[in-house]
Amino acid sequence: MNLPNILTLFRMFLVPTFILVFFSDINNNIFYSILIFLLAGFTDVLDGYIARKHNLVTKWGIVLDPFADKLMLLTVLGCLAIDHIIPFWILIIVAIKELAMIIAGAILYNKDFIIPSDKFGKIATCMFYFSIFILNFHVKLGGYLLDAAVISAVVAFINYLTFYLRQKKNK
Repeated sequence: MNLPNILTLFRMFLVPTFILVFFSDINNNIFYSILIFLLAGFTDVLDGYIARKHNLVTKWGIVLDPFADKLMLLTVLGCLAIDHIIPFWILIIVAIKELAMIIAGAILYNKDFIIPSDKFGKIATCMFYFSIFILNFHVKLGGYLLDAAVISAVVAFINYLTFYLRQKKNK
């Protein structure tokens, strides 16, 4: 167990914390829950930076880190959809994409093949974080940005799929 993996586990702990705060009766619950979401994003960046800078990348971390990200994103989108802040179609599309990524990742992990994250996936993730943050202040603009984030996530998925198919063809 190393610091990047501990940060990933902390991020997973933030998932139920987000839900509890989001659905609580406290004043500004949406704002506080979005701060929790942003903290999760910060720990994601931090654990990746520390892992690469100090050569602490582990196979366990390579798998668990994106799983924690997907779990947090789906939780946030699910809560926003349940509260009618965003349309359910956004949750459905992202959930299908993320579920496919999780299943494919598990299958490929068992075959000792890991598809690394790339710039398209990182851009999509950043767009989700930014659009969800903006939703707190301006729902209409945040909605447009969230639509763009969904499109970027689909593009990232297609890019991951083509990477896999190219690697498979080259073997």
